[in-house]
Amino acid sequence: MKYIDKLKDEFKDRVNNWAERIQVPVVSISIRRMKTKWASYSTTGRLTFDLDVLNLTPELQDYVIVHELLHYRVPNHGRLWKSLMKAHLGDFKKLEDMLK
Repeated sequence: MKYIDKLKDEFKDRVNNWAERIQVPVVSISIRRMKTKWASYSTTGRLTFDLDVLNLTPELQDYVIVHELLHYRVPNHGRLWKSLMKAHLGDFKKLEDMLK
């Protein structure tokens, strides 16, 4: 198995673990080059992540994963979404700033 495939598999396991914790359905997880964002989540349960997410620290990967999964329940970045981010990740604003 190539190194990149191992990283992808480990990351997908991480996504599935978070999805189970948050109780959000995941139909598929793909990892590919994305031009303008870290990830996207469709209402049908399809997650797509930018390949560069694999190079992030586990803490920042968790931010990207949780950010997207919470959009299943909350489609915007309003108060509810922020409170859920805080409940799952604590000081998520610090992580958000690190990603910029």
